[in-house]
Amino acid sequence: MTRPLTFAIPKGRILDEALPLMARAGVVPEPGFHDKSNRALSFACENSDMRLIRVRAFDVATFVAHGAAQCGIVGSDVVEEFAYPDLYAPVDLDIGHCRLSVAEPVGPGEDPARVSHLRVASKYPNLTRRHFERMGIQAEVVKLNGAMELAPGLGLASRIVDLVSTGRTLKDNGLVETSTILQISARLIVNRAALKTDERVAALVDRFRALVAA
Repeated sequence: MTRPLTFAIPKGRILDEALPLMARAGVVPEPGFHDKSNRALSFACENSDMRLIRVRAFDVATFVAHGAAQCGIVGSDVVEEFAYPDLYAPVDLDIGHCRLSVAEPVGPGEDPARVSHLRVASKYPNLTRRHFERMGIQAEVVKLNGAMELAPGLGLASRIVDLVSTGRTLKDNGLVETSTILQISARLIVNRAALKTDERVAALVDRFRALVAA
């Protein structure tokens, strides 16, 4: 009996945009998936031997990189943050657009040219450190998973690095975007070994690639 193909998807905004594209690619979750009161994390797919698992975005990359899921959808921010060697992102799905940016309190800030060390709040420690290293600045990253905008006002960090879409949340919390680290979109990701050994994975990549190119 063939093992089900496991497809990992993130909770939240990307999922809402991905579902119509997934349906066109033949990845249609069972009706229970859309039931808001359903606490299940694993779902069958209609007319398919595939199953969906619904997890946090950062965990999508981990499940796929380690082969627990063979494919998935996640933002390019997650792909870049982890840089797993066993993860391959062959298709830019052209959805889930936003950016990863540096923000700081409104007003005269420190001149980056005169700073050698900063404390920055973010859930992206690797991307944050690399960004500031390129500027010759050592970044001490305070890892937060949410409410990043509170950090500067409470003295936890002088800057934050976070996802920005409209910039409204920053403005409402007295912060201003000062630089963009990464433009982000959602990607189809696959496990490299699964792509080589399971023809269903390659076929799925081809279907998504054709949809995006159409």
